[in-house]
Amino acid sequence: MQLDSYYCGEDTRIHFTRQQASDFAKGVAGDFNPIHDVAAKRFCVPGDLLFSVALERYGLSQQMCVVFSGMVGDGITLEFPQTTAPSVQVRDSHGKTCLSMERSGPSTRDPDIIGAITRCYVQFSGQTFPHILVPLMAKHQLMINPDRPLVIYESMSIELERLDFTAPRLELSGARLDIDGKRGDAHLEFAVKSGNEVIGRGAKSMVLSGLRPYAADSIEALVSNYMARKNSFAAGA
Repeated sequence: MQLDSYYCGEDTRIHFTRQQASDFAKGVAGDFNPIHDVAAKRFCVPGDLLFSVALERYGLSQQMCVVFSGMVGDGITLEFPQTTAPSVQVRDSHGKTCLSMERSGPSTRDPDIIGAITRCYVQFSGQTFPHILVPLMAKHQLMINPDRPLVIYESMSIELERLDFTAPRLELSGARLDIDGKRGDAHLEFAVKSGNEVIGRGAKSMVLSGLRPYAADSIEALVSNYMARKNSFAAGA
């Protein structure tokens, strides 16, 4: 996967324009969350784009855990340090950590392998809403604010058995929603497959805020609007 068109800068310091981040969200991840729209008031660079750049810069290790801290806006310069250390901190120009990564085990810099795992992960991640989160909310009879839907990407982890795979794909293997008042912590588990073989497993965590009683008509309208946005993009692509 070529990421050059989705960020600006060189060496260790890069930033993202709204258009670049939005193009990645919609065109690569299939993520139509309104906070990634160019005109969004509370614009946010997709966490999956930050993760993709991290893989491009540091390679793929058999064990990786990434934690996202806060929201990255357009034009904010991030420092991706040159390091081979097992712990990496990506900070903005004010010294605030935006992404933390822990890695261990064998690693690879093979662009084909990294591109393949990056693409299948972000496409899986981008499908979280509505396919996974809506059934979870219905199960608990709670939902996010349909007028200001906000789901924050918190962390992801992956553990691979080997790195010499081809054509990987991700399959959901488990999902749960832990409720604490108006906050929900969604935990998704997935298997990484190559052919019929399971070559690894991983997890993704998100925070749902402002939970309220579930209203089927409101959720249906939210999903319909989301899918209309997706279909409109596909038709114009």
